[in-house]
Amino acid sequence: MEGIKDVGVLRNVGQPEIQILFDEEKMALYGVSMADAQAVIEMAIGGKTRQSEENIEKLKVPTLQNTRILLSEIATIKILTGPAFVYRDNNKRFIGVKFSVRERDLGSTIAEAQANVKAQVKLPKGYTMNWTGEFENQVRAIDTLVKVVPISVLGIFILLFISLGSMEDAGLVLLNVPFALIGGILILHATGMNFGISGGVGFIALFGICVQNGVILISEFNDNLGRRLSLDDAIKLGIKHRTRPVVMTALMASIGLLPAALSTGIGSESQKPLAIVIIGGLITATILTLLVFPIIYWFAHRGWRKLETKEQ
Repeated sequence: MEGIKDVGVLRNVGQPEIQILFDEEKMALYGVSMADAQAVIEMAIGGKTRQSEENIEKLKVPTLQNTRILLSEIATIKILTGPAFVYRDNNKRFIGVKFSVRERDLGSTIAEAQANVKAQVKLPKGYTMNWTGEFENQVRAIDTLVKVVPISVLGIFILLFISLGSMEDAGLVLLNVPFALIGGILILHATGMNFGISGGVGFIALFGICVQNGVILISEFNDNLGRRLSLDDAIKLGIKHRTRPVVMTALMASIGLLPAALSTGIGSESQKPLAIVIIGGLITATILTLLVFPIIYWFAHRGWRKLETKEQ
């Protein structure tokens, strides 16, 4: 599969062991009980070192007719390589298949791998299969984000409503958020990086910056309207006064994250996507906030004013 690297199996091997397999039909034929056979093996092997399987085969086991027969007559004896230790998880033995994911995003790679394994591998009765590792951590993180992000957005909306005193203006500020998504997605595509939890955290950080820029502009627009300026003049003057704060916010964050975005050392695989997403998102967010957001504000307030006029 594309993206799967360094595949290996954690084998349970390591030291020689003796395997004795009893033939129950022969034991019944000769009149040998399982308890007697196991007692002979326990005393013989436990009390004295056996040099070879031939010595073990010559052990004599008592029968119900008070005779003795060779162990080799009722059992197959083998010397094989067994486990030096047994891997366990949740008190169950397991065999691990390990691999790394490179040059592809983790989510789609594991999804394809799971589909292939499900279609081609039929486990015997009593066996189960679990997928764990970094993918498991990503699934937990995504589940957490799915629950936390909507709650955070709702909390931001409530705080914006309290701050701005208008549900309409609070909604306009949240419309500023997609401007950052555009840049983050484009820069991931341009750099060939895969989306992951680190990149997702970067997008969340961008939401806060976009909301801040939206509040900066919309507060200035509303203040200008409160001074009896026309809608056009209020927007023009607001952009003129607030361009520098918006640009400085983007520059400070971008310059601060530039070393992380250019890093190639140990740990860069986790910090680099976050930095790249934020830098790319800030570029489009800053440009579109200053060029497109005022237009959205103009259309929205002009429509609200017309609606108020009709109601009066």
